[in-house]
Amino acid sequence: MSQKAKSGESESNEEIGFFDHLDELRNRIIYAFLGVLAACIITGIFIDPLMNIVLLQPASKANISLQNLKPFGVPLLYFKVVFLSGLIIAFPWVLYQLWKFIAPGLYEHERNWVAKITFFTSLCFMVGVAFAYFVMIPTMLEFAASFGTKLIRTDIDVTEYFGFMTMMLLASGLIFEMPMLAFILAKIGVVNAKMLRKYWRHAIIAILIIAAIITPTPDPVNQLFFAIPLVILYEISIIVARLAYKKKEDPEEIN
Repeated sequence: MSQKAKSGESESNEEIGFFDHLDELRNRIIYAFLGVLAACIITGIFIDPLMNIVLLQPASKANISLQNLKPFGVPLLYFKVVFLSGLIIAFPWVLYQLWKFIAPGLYEHERNWVAKITFFTSLCFMVGVAFAYFVMIPTMLEFAASFGTKLIRTDIDVTEYFGFMTMMLLASGLIFEMPMLAFILAKIGVVNAKMLRKYWRHAIIAILIIAAIITPTPDPVNQLFFAIPLVILYEISIIVARLAYKKKEDPEEIN
């Protein structure tokens, strides 16, 4: 009887622990959602300067005319801009909530480097978004506006323009996470710098394929605008993987 009672008590404790994790996950999702909501409210307050100074500025500088072709295209566009801007601003907060959820299950030395990963992951994402906005998007739009005969005026549907901006900003932000991904994979022993260097040619082919898929036009110029940063990021990832692997072998780091 006592063994059955202990067994039942153990199963009960495991069940309570499982539901505790579910409750913690629910709380973190709620906190992340509230953070995104707060960021959306802030961007909604400043929606006019956000539209005129931030979103429409690249098209204006490239002398590209935007037009609305849908009855409720402009209101929907405003809602999309508010949500996307709020999501980008709240990205560090969402990552922080993810970190708070997984932190209790980690060792002390793992918490140290995971906390740093959270910071640098947010930083890499923001740098990627900034790179796309200040470098890639203006260059692509200027090329699109200046290409071909002057007898053809470049008018773009504002919905298509926003889709282009969204895809480039998010894709660039996520792709700039490549060094952090290499750090994590090297830290857990999945990859190392030697392996990444060995498959360098395969990576170049994969990068060109990714650039061809992500870029909105089939011309090689825009694809190169996207592929060159990817090659540089891959080289940085090799260096990061080498540093992460050395730290992993450091006995002080392990202890």
